[in-house]
Amino acid sequence: MASEKNQAVKKSAGKKGSDYGAVVVRGERLKGVKPRYMAKFSDKVLPELKKLHTNKNVMELPKIVKIVVNTCQGEATQNIKALEAAAAELEIITGQKAVITRAKKSIATFKLRAGMPIGASVTLRKERMFEFYDKLVSVALPRVRDFRGVSSNSFDGRGNYSLGIREQIIFPEIEADKVDKTRGLSITIVTSAKTDEEARELLTLLDMPFRK
Repeated sequence: MASEKNQAVKKSAGKKGSDYGAVVVRGERLKGVKPRYMAKFSDKVLPELKKLHTNKNVMELPKIVKIVVNTCQGEATQNIKALEAAAAELEIITGQKAVITRAKKSIATFKLRAGMPIGASVTLRKERMFEFYDKLVSVALPRVRDFRGVSSNSFDGRGNYSLGIREQIIFPEIEADKVDKTRGLSITIVTSAKTDEEARELLTLLDMPFRK
């Protein structure tokens, strides 16, 4: 099994990509192999941020803290299997166990009661976070139909960036012919930046394809 994984990693490293190799496909990473965007952040992005913010300590420079991927399925109030399918797809996409989220309050109009399961969420950190980010900007977003870039105005005022995905089938792990229906995802990139401008600089250096 270990030899098969080694061969998979070597095969992945040989594919065309940036200076830091090819996209690391889920399941191919071995312990000790640093994701390419983690390496790029320390080797290229940090030095650039130091030039832009000469008055700041290196520990004050912005960085990505975590990435939260979640989905909300309104039909789960009537069909719990829809939520199970959505959670399973979320686990396939992120490579991590999804947590079921529940309604915080009752809304009679939507036949929703407090405590009912209505969505699923995954929080990614460290290596898995950078692997998912790599897959998002290098593979998934370019597969969006008529893609012209993502909005540069989707910051929350505190340095966090949110992105909506209409169809989960843009991720390579999802087989389109086996999907019962298309589902949307919400992706939030949480940074340590104090302002939106600093977060925008960080994500731009990390190849986020902002619309021009």
